[in-house]
Amino acid sequence: MYESKVLIVGAGPTGLTLALDLARRRISFRLIEAATTPFEGSRGKGIQPRTLEIFDDLGVIDAILAAGAVYPKLRIHLGPFSFRAGSLSSSKRPTESVPYPNLWMVPQARTELILREHLRTLGGEVEFGKALATFTQNGHGVEATLSTGEMVRVDFLVGADGGHSTVRKALGLILEGEAVDEKPMLVADVEIEGLDRRDWHIWPFAKGGMIGLCPLPNTSLFQFTSEAKTVGAGIEELVHKVTGHRVERVAWSSIYQPAVRMVDRYCVGRVFLAGDAAHVHPPAGGQGLNTGVQDAYNLGWKLAHVTRGGPDSLLDTYEAERLPIAAAVLGLTKRLHQTRSIRRGDATNQLALHYRTSSLSSGITLGSLHPGDRMPDARLDDGSRLFDHLRGSHATELVTAEGPRILIRPDGYIAHIGSAHFAEYAGELTRHVRGAIPQLSFR
Repeated sequence: MYESKVLIVGAGPTGLTLALDLARRRISFRLIEAATTPFEGSRGKGIQPRTLEIFDDLGVIDAILAAGAVYPKLRIHLGPFSFRAGSLSSSKRPTESVPYPNLWMVPQARTELILREHLRTLGGEVEFGKALATFTQNGHGVEATLSTGEMVRVDFLVGADGGHSTVRKALGLILEGEAVDEKPMLVADVEIEGLDRRDWHIWPFAKGGMIGLCPLPNTSLFQFTSEAKTVGAGIEELVHKVTGHRVERVAWSSIYQPAVRMVDRYCVGRVFLAGDAAHVHPPAGGQGLNTGVQDAYNLGWKLAHVTRGGPDSLLDTYEAERLPIAAAVLGLTKRLHQTRSIRRGDATNQLALHYRTSSLSSGITLGSLHPGDRMPDARLDDGSRLFDHLRGSHATELVTAEGPRILIRPDGYIAHIGSAHFAEYAGELTRHVRGAIPQLSFR
């Protein structure tokens, strides 16, 4: 019997983010993955500004930025004619309050590699080829059996094992919702000889349905998308027919059914769901991977505090905070999918998502800031960046020139605004900084 604090099932972006957060807090965990090798595709390629801020805090932002690029312009092809039609991403300049304002494209496999490599520097590893077989729980912990026959005893189990989650099914929870398109879609990563990589090519009226080819940054590949039935005899033949260029290889492919579905509970006892195990999205808007990463970022510091003796009631706030977010994001992605809108920016960047109604949010408003809001970055009066002080596992108390103190949770959201002083929060000493925030009226 192997004993640890947390067993994480599934080593995609959600599971890796949770593992990184626990590792830097020195909480023992196991991270298992049923697949024998890492994921190789580009599927969740859009990283939103709020997720970039999380990756900044976790220490991987430089690698993420180096691996990606802003989204290319769309090039619409109509017979012999073509024209540019904007981009899914904004092209805003960084500001003091929003250092990463634009949607950033990184193939999912590359994002996962960066997270795994950083996890290794913190002493953690993904255990590939190990699936969860069964588990039981009581008031004191969870006992799990792995596909290898190994027995694991932990305080908590987290299912980050995707839309077909073994953990969710074992809990008897159901992904409720609907398919938003009756036609299965195909996504693939393909290498195409000679096709212009400056634009995201779209053939809206190709025979059989729309076809897209998006160049993936820092690779020789394009992400191919179409209805599955359109492919017919094969991707290679279809791409050659539409583009006139030869496909040199198909690196990865997958078929999926666009749907919006979610559970009505995020936890049962000592077992939690995160990411696609709890909610599945169509790709429109680039919300799926990002919402999963933010689930993990919300859960990590809470699990750490409780395993160290904090009140179990803190874990109730995970579902209370994250379930309404998932519901709102699902409504957005459904709308974007059905309208085929290319409008993004503030609607999808996840910077305005908040926990204002949470039991962890208290105090007064200060300018545009409310308890429960994401704390914006700021250049303090000593010249330092606020985000540099937030980076790490601690909470931060900002003593403002305006008078009130702002208590910022370990995950970057405002816990309290007021005169109260907090020497510690969630079991760790609070870091104290002082300074004026010139852009206080901005989000």
